[in-house]
Amino acid sequence: MYQETEDWTEHIRVLRILTEMFLPHISLEDLEETFFSKVLPKTLHFFDNLMSELSSKAKGLTSQSTELCSTVRNLLQAVVQLLGTLTGCVRYVCSLQELSLHSVHSLPSSVLCVLKSTFTHCKDSESVYCGHLHLISDLLQAMFKETYSLQKQLMELFDLISISSASAEDDITYMVSVIHTVLEICSIISNMDHALHANTWKFIIKQSLKHHSLLQCHLKHSDILGGLCKDTLLSFDSCLQLAEQMKVSQIQEDTDFKLFQKTVKLCRFFANSLVHYTKEFLACFSDSCSQLHQLFLQIHSKIPPSLYAPEILEDHQDEISRVFLVALDPLITQLLPFSPFMEQVLSKNLDLSPEQQLPQCLLLLTIMDKLSSQPEEVQTLWNTGKSLSLFSALFFSFQQCCGELSLPVCLPQVVSTGQPAVPITLYHYVCVHLCSFIASTLPSHFPQLERALLDAVLGSSMITSLLAMDSWCFLARYGTAELCAHHVNVIAHLVKAWPSDCCQVSALAVLLRRMLFLMAPEHQAKFAHKFSPEEVENLAVWQHVSLRALNPDLRAQVASQLCSAGLARCRQWLSSSRALGGLPPVNTALSVVLAACSSADATMEAELKTSVLGVLSQFWSFLQAKQVSDEPCLQKTLCLLLHLLEFFIQALDAQLMTQVFALQSSLLQLHPPDHVRLAMVDFLSSMGKVFIPQEAQRQVVPQLSCLFASLLADQTWLIHQHALEAFTHFAEETRHEDVVPWCLNSEEAKNKVVNFLAKTRQVEETREARTERLKQERITWSAQVLKVDGELESTGEPVAKRACHPPSEEQYKEAVGTMEGAVEAVKLLLQKGSPPGWLAVKLEALHTAIATLRNNLRA
Repeated sequence: MYQETEDWTEHIRVLRILTEMFLPHISLEDLEETFFSKVLPKTLHFFDNLMSELSSKAKGLTSQSTELCSTVRNLLQAVVQLLGTLTGCVRYVCSLQELSLHSVHSLPSSVLCVLKSTFTHCKDSESVYCGHLHLISDLLQAMFKETYSLQKQLMELFDLISISSASAEDDITYMVSVIHTVLEICSIISNMDHALHANTWKFIIKQSLKHHSLLQCHLKHSDILGGLCKDTLLSFDSCLQLAEQMKVSQIQEDTDFKLFQKTVKLCRFFANSLVHYTKEFLACFSDSCSQLHQLFLQIHSKIPPSLYAPEILEDHQDEISRVFLVALDPLITQLLPFSPFMEQVLSKNLDLSPEQQLPQCLLLLTIMDKLSSQPEEVQTLWNTGKSLSLFSALFFSFQQCCGELSLPVCLPQVVSTGQPAVPITLYHYVCVHLCSFIASTLPSHFPQLERALLDAVLGSSMITSLLAMDSWCFLARYGTAELCAHHVNVIAHLVKAWPSDCCQVSALAVLLRRMLFLMAPEHQAKFAHKFSPEEVENLAVWQHVSLRALNPDLRAQVASQLCSAGLARCRQWLSSSRALGGLPPVNTALSVVLAACSSADATMEAELKTSVLGVLSQFWSFLQAKQVSDEPCLQKTLCLLLHLLEFFIQALDAQLMTQVFALQSSLLQLHPPDHVRLAMVDFLSSMGKVFIPQEAQRQVVPQLSCLFASLLADQTWLIHQHALEAFTHFAEETRHEDVVPWCLNSEEAKNKVVNFLAKTRQVEETREARTERLKQERITWSAQVLKVDGELESTGEPVAKRACHPPSEEQYKEAVGTMEGAVEAVKLLLQKGSPPGWLAVKLEALHTAIATLRNNLRA
């Protein structure tokens, strides 16, 4: 009779009779063959027809069509009754003892089809019922509840079913199919109900772990992991949206906060689920590590200190950190021994978006913090790496965080044991954690550490180079004295071997200067012996060293030797033809004399002072402003001479002082480079200590005031700032008070000096505006770094000529990208101030050039 009936009311009545009156009298062994295999296919067919008719009728539903509305409600009522009947059927089966999958084979698959269909109908109800939900909302809610109950009952059934190791392959395949179907249901219900969503995932995790050994090789781990990561992010986004709404409205309703807490707890559930699932199936995640990596990056890109995080209250941040992020943290620990995860995180080709650069840096620091407690083989895995070591990856990642470093963003850090965390800058935070990691690094990993430090010091990013120097100095202090001495010798050899005008030498020189202070006295003496100051080839090393690092006796000895060697080289050049080609060694000689004078202070012997000043005076007799303006080597000579004269400022005679000011005045009219103007500023600052001789005042005083006036009006902010400091210093010390007003030849200059003295802060951009500007500048900065790195890599020996090939598409893309970066840079400059007059002409010329290129393409 059940097989033949077509009326849905009769169908449900008969099905209920079968399940309530006949089913209990069938033995467990006969359930599948006698009942389920015959009844459930017809039930599924009937259910599909019912849902199809319901969807069809629902499209024409309106408030006026009472008859259609009654039909739709009756159909929904029938679905509710059918769901209730199936729930009762599953409930009865759960009451039986010693259940096997074989004895109820058709029941779970049939119920899953019903669940998937009804949940989909509920999810799509807004579109299915065309805005008339209010007419059937009560029955739709009843259908959802019955579906929820049916799923819950089905999960209880699977808790009672066991699959032994002797189970047939069909049972394993069937169980895998069940888990994958439930995974599909998860994606349907993700936004419908928190409890339902969590319980559905619990079922997947529980059944996967319960039958771990049997299902491990059959489950689609990538899909399950991807679903967990996706739902974790969806829940996390919901948390942030709720927190942001409460921040914007500035009203924290109790119900809103409870919903927020509930959503955070759902995030914690997903974090715990990831931890449990990963622990059991980690070996199967070789191809899925990118999903886990992206999960960490996306989460931390949406919370402070990320520049891209929404504005939320600190209490909400703390709640997220305390409940969710703490639960997620063990996942990183579990992944540390897993080589594919290491390869993913340390890959050279991550191609991360701007908002993911800081999260990547913080992830690497978290890994560093955890590695010290890991076995040696795990530390070796990360510190040696395949493409990058952990050290190199951190420096590279740190270099990408230019916006966060410029703002700067702050992170909490416990500075003293037992004290609460205090906010420190990103640079400070990275430096502290990196140095802590270096302290725990195994000696066998020092080659990777040293290579990464040297690469970072020599890189194109100044702040990354500084981080590497700070870390290297920590290593020198924390390590043995022998290690420090070895590193100083290596660095000194590099400085000595490279040309002095190489940009990397300046970074190595700063590092050498700092590390010499950290050497043991006996090693300093050996260093002075190995790089003897009396030998000309070693002057290239000593020009970068501060002799204050040496003990007094060694300092005096080295200073005397440097002065003798430096002055001898200068006299040799001055007595020759004075060819410009021979000037670089002379500049080196002047640099070592400057190093000696800087450390000697008032202890320099009078005879030596006279010798130095006598040699310096000879240079000023032949220096010409036009020649200095055209020759970079002469510009360096002038800067060194000006710095040296600061030490002998009170010993300058009228003739030499007149020569010095005449040259500076003439040179300033030729617009010399920034470093030359900075040297002038420093020299003018020292003029407050001296009384200008009467016979020189007529020439020097007007030139002095004009120089100050020009430099105070300089458009370069660095020179302008130094000029303000120098003028203040000069005005406080000079005995020529009448000169001070002459230096301020405009109201604007007077106001700037007054504001500087009063420490009046200029109008500042808001943090929000600064953040947005830094985001835009990151684009230009990234393009420039790539360009500089390419230039650095291209230096060295010339390579053999290769056959010419037509340019590739990538080359065109790179060239166009450079053009776009340049345009963005000009836009930013225009936002900061008025442009120079020649800019419009230059832009017009570029416009014409681009038009020509476009015409060539069309041709």
